[in-house]
Amino acid sequence: QVHLVESGGGLVQPGGSLRLSCTASGFTFSTYDMSWYRQAPGKERELVALISIGSKPTYADSAKGRFTISRDNAKNTVYLQMNSLKPEDTAVYYCKARNPWSNYWGQGTQVTVSS
Repeated sequence: QVHLVESGGGLVQPGGSLRLSCTASGFTFSTYDMSWYRQAPGKERELVALISIGSKPTYADSAKGRFTISRDNAKNTVYLQMNSLKPEDTAVYYCKARNPWSNYWGQGTQVTVSS
């Protein structure tokens, strides 16, 4: 059974940092591209960052220079280090596993940036 479990969300002040983790089970993690998406209230879900099977990262413009995506295949975990957080980063953050045949989603973790 496939599971993607996100953790690390919470309340942080503007300018602060958070590190999100997503731990996978039930599939061969190293053969999937992994990504982080977010969805703010009243908005569509949007891609934040993606890391390929070969560990090449890609970022949305809103994340460039502030967020870093990484993966540890030995731990079946993908991370999102978020620095210089802004109120507009407030959203539920989801991880996604993708290969040409399957997509899996986690249940999300709430990130709230507020003073």
